[in-house]
Amino acid sequence: MRVFVTGAAGFIGRATTEELVKHGHQVLGLARSDANVEAIIKAGGEPHRGDLKDLDSLKRGAAASDGVVHLAFIHDFQDFGPSCAADRAAIEAMGEALAGTGKPLLISSGTLGLPKGELGTEDSRTERDNPPFTDRVLSSDLVQKLTKEKGIRGQVIRFPPTVHGVGDWGFVPQLAKIFREKGTAMYVGDGSVRWPAGHRSDAAVLIRLALEKGAAGATYHPIAEEGVAVKDIVTAIGKRLQLPVTSLTPEEAAEKLGFFAFIMMDNPTSSEKTRKELGWQPTGPGLLADIEKNYEF
Repeated sequence: MRVFVTGAAGFIGRATTEELVKHGHQVLGLARSDANVEAIIKAGGEPHRGDLKDLDSLKRGAAASDGVVHLAFIHDFQDFGPSCAADRAAIEAMGEALAGTGKPLLISSGTLGLPKGELGTEDSRTERDNPPFTDRVLSSDLVQKLTKEKGIRGQVIRFPPTVHGVGDWGFVPQLAKIFREKGTAMYVGDGSVRWPAGHRSDAAVLIRLALEKGAAGATYHPIAEEGVAVKDIVTAIGKRLQLPVTSLTPEEAAEKLGFFAFIMMDNPTSSEKTRKELGWQPTGPGLLADIEKNYEF
């Protein structure tokens, strides 16, 4: 297959590009800068100039391909609503380019919008009254609508809060930056809330499998560990930074951790259905072992 990948130069996107190329696919990767072009070529893909707000470039990339993997997102948490709106416009444009073809359109989403404190599954419905995740879930709703109305094979990949591995620039290194600045690693309350986790290489394999044989309208979870206690994650980061570890009240956390105080929520999530339907078996290291051995903050 010839696959159009947005976010192909990113942390998950590069691994996905390499995985697809390794298995005989061609990758057309969206590139918004010279650095993106270099990263995509290095991963084995062909650069396609444009960005998420250039809808014509997205339509051309999708129309020239046998399927789309949409991983890019404008990560502006201070202006999250417009970022989500731009995401929906991009999905709409690529979906229109694929209309009537039955070709796959995979989009990325997350598990943090699932009901808190219960085991989330691929069939769990994201909460609609849980800002800021309310805006984000509208992208998933859109791809399901396009699947039904436009004759595409739309799928939603719900990523855990941390997809980890060498080169990670997500929540784990962002937390480490805050901890270093504050002089202590911090969690909220007793730290028993759980985050699911998955390794970058395993996520790339799942994306390939979903692209090759995933069902229209399906949701898949690239999750190797259903729930790792946030206290254990924070302790592992603190150990790498040689910092003390402290507990905060919710009020203290809001002041010292900002956005992260809000997302340190109980989010255990299963991937049982994903494994059964796609034959996916994660093989990468666990989150805590990865932080201990492979992370340099």
